[in-house]
Amino acid sequence: MSIPKLTVRVARKTLVAQGICCVELVSASDAYALPAFTAGSHIDVYLPGDIVRQYSLCNDPGETDRYVLGVLNDPNSRGGSKAMHEAVTEGCTLEISEPKNHFELSPDAEQHVLFAGGIGITPILSMVQFLARNGRPFKMHYCTRSKATTAFAQRLSAPSLATHVTHYFDDAIGTPKLELEAELKTLRLGAHIYVCGPKGFMDWVLGTARSYGWPESQLHYEFFAADAPDLSDADSFDVRIASSGQVITIAKDKTVVQALAECGIEIETSCEQGICGTCLTGVKEGRPDHKDLFLTQAEHDLNDQFTPCCSRSLSPLLVLDL
Repeated sequence: MSIPKLTVRVARKTLVAQGICCVELVSASDAYALPAFTAGSHIDVYLPGDIVRQYSLCNDPGETDRYVLGVLNDPNSRGGSKAMHEAVTEGCTLEISEPKNHFELSPDAEQHVLFAGGIGITPILSMVQFLARNGRPFKMHYCTRSKATTAFAQRLSAPSLATHVTHYFDDAIGTPKLELEAELKTLRLGAHIYVCGPKGFMDWVLGTARSYGWPESQLHYEFFAADAPDLSDADSFDVRIASSGQVITIAKDKTVVQALAECGIEIETSCEQGICGTCLTGVKEGRPDHKDLFLTQAEHDLNDQFTPCCSRSLSPLLVLDL
């Protein structure tokens, strides 16, 4: 099933930190307005070279006339950041998806504690702007390598945000470091934690919170990338297509998406790392071997859906809702 796409125009592109550009998108036509979004949302961006990547919306959801993205020029990327920095220019048009949100602010939280590492500031920035505008209690910890690599520092210096935000720079000798254990060792009822950034940073924050008893219901996170799954001891297994009964063997060196594509069954993918949820597929029978970072542990335990771009099977057969 194809995903509806919107056509947008790049109204402005600026450098907001060393290696990080800000891209402002507006509707390419007066005939339609941009759909509303909520803090923590992201969009799929269809880039030159048949590349599809997800980028968080980092502006205030109260702004209804534009979407703002922050993009790191990552030399280790698979082509998306290079295309955004080099091929996307002011005035050009792009296709995007409507906003989606898997990283929402909890309506039940009495306080919001937000942690951003590097480019992980993008969804967090949208959140703090929404919280400040609506008078919600929050504090934000922002860790970067240096002042030069700190994106959106000017925006965060606004009076409504500055008193809630603490900056930490890896290269600044004699300046405070994030005392994470002191921040999280006391479980606060009603407080919710939000974290986004490099995987090591996120593992540190989430692992520390869990070690002090923070329940999963109060932890919210969004990964930008995942480690490659270890398939050295992977076994082959079969999948059956529920609608047709067709059985397809998934070889140990193939993903489910690849094997199905070879049989003419296309599943739309984007990240191919199990972090975006684009390929999420229902499971009617069998037990998936979940290798994604998209579903929660509670969703994994249900075993009624999985990400065929990277996940496998613990049972000899999976029956897919296709």
